[in-house]
Amino acid sequence: MSGALDVGISGLRAAQIGLTTTGHNITNAATPGYHRQEIVQSASTPVNTGAGFLGTGVSVNAVKRVYSDFLELQVQTAQTQSSYLEIYSAQISQFNNMVADPSAGLSPALQQFFQGVHDVAANPASVPSRQSMISSADALVTRFQTLNQRFDEIREGINSQVTASVSMINSYARQIAELNSRVVIAQASSNGQPNDLLDLRDNLIAELNKEINVSVVKQSDGAYNVSIGRGQALVVGKQAYTLTAQPALDDPSRIDVAYQTGGNEALFLQRDSLNSGNLGGLLAFRAESLDASQNALGRVAIGLAQTMNDQHRLGQDLNGALGGALFNVMGPNGTTGAFSVPSAKVVANLNNSDLNPAGSPTVALSDVSKVTTSDYTLAYSAAGYTLTKLSDNSVLFANVALPQTTADGLTIAAPTTAPVNGDSWLIQPTRYGARDISVAIHDTAKIAAAAPIIAEADFVNNTGTGKISAGVVNVPVPPPTDPNLQKPVTITFTSATTFDVSSPSSVPPIALTGVPYIEGADISYNGWTVKITGAPEANDTFTVGPNSNGVSDNRNALLLVGLQTQNTLAGSTASYQSAYSQIVSSIGIKTRDINVTAQAQASLVKQSQQAQQSLSGVNLDEEAANLLRYQQAYQAAGKMMQIASTMFDTLLGLGR
Repeated sequence: MSGALDVGISGLRAAQIGLTTTGHNITNAATPGYHRQEIVQSASTPVNTGAGFLGTGVSVNAVKRVYSDFLELQVQTAQTQSSYLEIYSAQISQFNNMVADPSAGLSPALQQFFQGVHDVAANPASVPSRQSMISSADALVTRFQTLNQRFDEIREGINSQVTASVSMINSYARQIAELNSRVVIAQASSNGQPNDLLDLRDNLIAELNKEINVSVVKQSDGAYNVSIGRGQALVVGKQAYTLTAQPALDDPSRIDVAYQTGGNEALFLQRDSLNSGNLGGLLAFRAESLDASQNALGRVAIGLAQTMNDQHRLGQDLNGALGGALFNVMGPNGTTGAFSVPSAKVVANLNNSDLNPAGSPTVALSDVSKVTTSDYTLAYSAAGYTLTKLSDNSVLFANVALPQTTADGLTIAAPTTAPVNGDSWLIQPTRYGARDISVAIHDTAKIAAAAPIIAEADFVNNTGTGKISAGVVNVPVPPPTDPNLQKPVTITFTSATTFDVSSPSSVPPIALTGVPYIEGADISYNGWTVKITGAPEANDTFTVGPNSNGVSDNRNALLLVGLQTQNTLAGSTASYQSAYSQIVSSIGIKTRDINVTAQAQASLVKQSQQAQQSLSGVNLDEEAANLLRYQQAYQAAGKMMQIASTMFDTLLGLGR
């Protein structure tokens, strides 16, 4: 009878464990990271009798969780890329809305500014028109600065989010290391698996994977070793390592991620090694979209200011003086003012031997038409200076001995103090252009709408049909305007095919004879160019001299208006408006690509999770059926014990 009771007891025990496990599944159906558990049971060792081997009941060998390494890896791989795309999409979408806004973007301000310039060209003597031009210039500058401020706010937000993400990563790492210790102890003290601890640890791995892509290696003692980037260990057994968010060595305004190697030493991680998760998305957005767009906006501001200034300096204001700068631009060491040539921002690497301004090179934007939207790194070694363009990592020159050289429209001069081997500098030619632009003049009389020269024919005495153009002032390279513009020049034809040129007051004086006449050809002296057409006769005279009565002259204003549509930027391939449109277009295209990819990746995550849940998730209908099954098994085992007891009582009754 004891054999029958033992069989019934084993059945009761198995059914009870099954009921407990099923109830555990039901109560944790909504617990994040929970994996369905089930009992593993087998027949107990049978007993050999004369009648053969008799069964002794059932044994519960383990309570296992339903888990697939392959499916879990699929979910994690899909999720970390989805997190990357989601946060990139969130950042660039607000960015796209800002630059493409038809009322808050730069385009309407540009249109209004050139409308103001056009009004001056139409009414050069009108003070209200001149005031309108200055007011629209102020509005344009404000729009540049507002957009740049928004860029800076987004940049600060990225820095804060990177810092927060690093803190979360460190917190997850510490918790995983602690759970490693608990799992190792639990497995060493029992033959079973601590399923709930394993679920908790796997859930932490999944959350960590959303922040940064990780690789997990399972150890024989049950611990996880977790690595990031290019194999840097984040968790090894019970030891958690630390990431830090620190100002970048080459640009302290940028927060980068460093790996704490011990003590106070930290190794900065390369951005391309952090290419997944929320952290990777933030770093990628900053490097690929934010930096390039802010540089591009700065290039528009600097290009507009410089080309308008160059032309404005070639005009004449209402006081009869040559025009000055219309806009202020950035000068050496970040100063602002009416500089003839703007300067780039140069940031010394924090590891440099000399962090004083004198220990850094100076970089002038000597040709804004060739300036790109890239940043650059200038490095010094014993062999010389090497300039690397960061947008494509191309080397523009290597091992060059300065004092001065030119590349991409930049003129780079060596520092005044000697550098040492390994020193480097970050060059940002246009990053702060939109921040630093301002209007240089607010006196309406100082708008140089007139041309400083006037070309005239001696209509009284000339006998030929020759005509002279109004003349244009040549853009000097570099400015300022040639002072000879104020010196009169006389062109006297000695025959129908030759002429003499004289200007005694020019520096040096001009006295040329027998210059060949070519109809319509450029005639250039003292910084101006005119054209003579028709058939002049001998003794015909033409003069080019200072414009002494230019109140109603609009020739320079017309040239300023013409700059609106001229291709003055991006290697003389883009106007101000088209250069800004390129910013809007590139951001719009990138936003669409990221959003479409993010949606596709989210769908992939959902599919991976469905596949994982179909295996490991809790199905309440199935668990309800299991409850009935184990309940019936428990009742049947109890009934068997009742029968065995009755049989035992019968045997006892036979002795009475």
